[in-house]
Amino acid sequence: MKAITRRQLGKAAAISAAAALADTSLPKLARAQGRGSALRFPQGFVWGCATSAYQIEGAVREDGRGPSIWDTFAHHSGKTYRGQTGDVADNSYHLYKEDIRLLHNLGVSGYRLSISWPRIFPEGRGAPNASGLDYYQRVVDELLANRIAPYITLFHWDLPQALPGGWQSRSTAMAYADYAGYVTRNLSDRVQHFMTTNEFGCFTDLGYRDGKFAPGLTLPPAQANQVRHHGILAHGLGVQAVRANAHSAVQVGLAEDAKVFVPVIEDQANIEAARRATRDRNAQFLTTILEGQYPSSYLQGEGANAPRIEAGDMKAIGSPLDFVGLNVYEPNYVRADDSSSGYAIIEPPASFPRMASPWILVGPECIYWAVRNVCDLWHPRGIYITENGCSSDDVVTSSGRVDDTDRLMFLRNNLTHLQRAAGEGYPVKGYFLWSLLDNFEWDDGYSKRFGIHYVDFATQKRIPKLSAAWYREMIANNSVV
Repeated sequence: MKAITRRQLGKAAAISAAAALADTSLPKLARAQGRGSALRFPQGFVWGCATSAYQIEGAVREDGRGPSIWDTFAHHSGKTYRGQTGDVADNSYHLYKEDIRLLHNLGVSGYRLSISWPRIFPEGRGAPNASGLDYYQRVVDELLANRIAPYITLFHWDLPQALPGGWQSRSTAMAYADYAGYVTRNLSDRVQHFMTTNEFGCFTDLGYRDGKFAPGLTLPPAQANQVRHHGILAHGLGVQAVRANAHSAVQVGLAEDAKVFVPVIEDQANIEAARRATRDRNAQFLTTILEGQYPSSYLQGEGANAPRIEAGDMKAIGSPLDFVGLNVYEPNYVRADDSSSGYAIIEPPASFPRMASPWILVGPECIYWAVRNVCDLWHPRGIYITENGCSSDDVVTSSGRVDDTDRLMFLRNNLTHLQRAAGEGYPVKGYFLWSLLDNFEWDDGYSKRFGIHYVDFATQKRIPKLSAAWYREMIANNSVV
């Protein structure tokens, strides 16, 4: 497809990312009566789904893609559930048109996907891989042909293995900026929304401090804090690279799993305690990015282990954002107290309800407080919920159905509380459900299913779950059903 056609498609998508035709494979639900109108979202609200490259693409050795640290990590014995890897995953590299049809059938207006850095730069820097770029050109064009706007995450943990030192090295942040600029130059004629990074704590703390995620290191505090700094520096340099290389005005932000603090009782003292906890407990990442400096309490607390900061770092890190993306899964409950911090975090009792993944507590009000706390503290221009969802012990019935009523319960309750935030005037622009498909779930391998489409990993058959039918109906109503 010629570049001029792609630009026209991009402009068309920006003007109208309307809902697509419904798929007969999804059963119709009764239209909401009365109650739905009270839980309506703003006109133009973006409904979408989210995925990430390593979790769905597969084809890890095809068309010039280089290895990532997750390729290496997953192939080391004992690192993931039953030694499972993302080598094949959902085979979306070859089945992307089928997956975009699933999006089309849902009626979404946006799709959050990530670019595989080692597919674009097999060595992390240097000569780009034309085949890798061509793949994402095809994906973007197919999305636009289906009137679905792409929302691109530039880094979702699949760091090129070839980069020496990984995130321990400051040069990796520079390499990331070059990569971000290259992708922007080649896609911003059709893509209007870019996210720099996904979930700092997962690729820094879990990867370099706790050893749970790739590359599986357990660094001492000073080195772990420097990794954190390089991560947010990469974000800031990435924001600058996107703006410098965009063909036209684009929106740039990030996707962060900021810790969410919920007041145990909605009174003034506890609401203030939740706000303080939000700022304090996200100090190393989101607070620093949105304030353009490390909080003094964080630096004092880390003492000699505090990160080394070079000239210009904080200006880059604090680069203004067009939106903040929040990945929301679980609450942390707080109450006001007389301590120096002004709050106490309440540990959930053993009886607290959880989803199939035990780290996901059933506390739907957390999505409201995620939005409210961030907006009250930092007043972002816009908020997207860039991930929200849950795993479920999904079973295909003898009739070929997957009736994931627990997931439906989780989503309905969360979106009811998100509608509260939108109804109170907070600038919530859209919602991306995690996830479109069951996929490779990092150290959990394929043991946890987060998709609203069931994937038979032996045959790669996709089966819409009950939650997919519900989500389609909710999108059509633009209100909770």
